Amino acid sequence: MTDIILASQSPRRQDLLKQVGINYRVVLSNADENYAEGLTPEQIVAELSARKADNVFDKVMSSDSFADKVAVIAADTIVAVDGKILGKPKDEKDAFNMLKSLSGKSHSVYTGVTILYAGSARVSVDSFVEHTKVCFHTLTDDEIKEYIATGEPMDKAGAYGIQEKGAILVDKIEGDYYTIVGLPISKVYLSLKQNGYI
Repeated sequence: MTDIILASQSPRRQDLLKQVGINYRVVLSNADENYAEGLTPEQIVAELSARKADNVFDKVMSSDSFADKVAVIAADTIVAVDGKILGKPKDEKDAFNMLKSLSGKSHSVYTGVTILYAGSARVSVDSFVEHTKVCFHTLTDDEIKEYIATGEPMDKAGAYGIQEKGAILVDKIEGDYYTIVGLPISKVYLSLKQNGYI
């Protein structure tokens, strides 16, 4: 039996796995998501995705339901603009300030993925970081407030979701769309396939 586990409660990541026909279950990570100052965005998402994967992997391996083959998929996404990292907004004012800082210019979205594989007492790791550039239209204060009123920005890095109403904020992107959504699904699928898990 193969057990594919997603270490995320993100509905977007869950939908992407379903979209490509991967059967999985969710086990939430309670890993510490703080990070040291001075790290690059690439280092932060790589470190946090690895930490989440390790945390869930340990939980699964210590449980009674050990399958022949286990894969734990963990991801972390952040937005960076002008050298500043934007996480999830603390409140509506924070969301407004984030969206205002993104208005009319390009920013970067980084998603780090760690997949831990265990089978036949062998553990291997596949990890990678994807980067996509996003350019926003110039937004008026009213447009920003209207978007915040939908409630959509409050649980998303950078205070927007490109796959929902936030799509109207975006002028263009350079790179993988699914990196912005939070899981570069093609690379995840290929990793699982190459390791014999799907």
